[in-house]
Amino acid sequence: MRRPDAPWAMMADMRSETINLTTGARDTVADITDACRAFVRGEADGLLHVFVPHATAGVAIIETGAGSEEDLLRTLGELLPADDRWRHRHGSRGHGRSHVMPAVVPPYATVPVIGGRLGLGTWQSICLVDLNVDNPDRTVRLSFLPG
Repeated sequence: MRRPDAPWAMMADMRSETINLTTGARDTVADITDACRAFVRGEADGLLHVFVPHATAGVAIIETGAGSEEDLLRTLGELLPADDRWRHRHGSRGHGRSHVMPAVVPPYATVPVIGGRLGLGTWQSICLVDLNVDNPDRTVRLSFLPG
């Protein structure tokens, strides 16, 4: 319960919604920047929090369109190979790596929103990273907290 005299009592309520993606049967870096832009359009200043409620997916802020997606997937493939070394062994070969990946690519990112626009750098995009080829259906929760 909020105390009316507490500093956070004056904050406006957070707004939140989910978007759904199908990532397919391959390791994927899916650019969700446009959906994030649409979600915060018309807002004032605040924070956008992007979260994937999956044990096998992450959120990365990277440059897209210049090969960085493939570079990220190659790097994750080298760091987390799809082989039989993993103790978590159900599903496709190497599935255990998908459960380790969120320790490397976290399942969340927070981006400033300034006057209804994402405070990203010129080449930055918000991406869902998914190495789990056994479950292509993904949910991403977008939450806006006004400043």
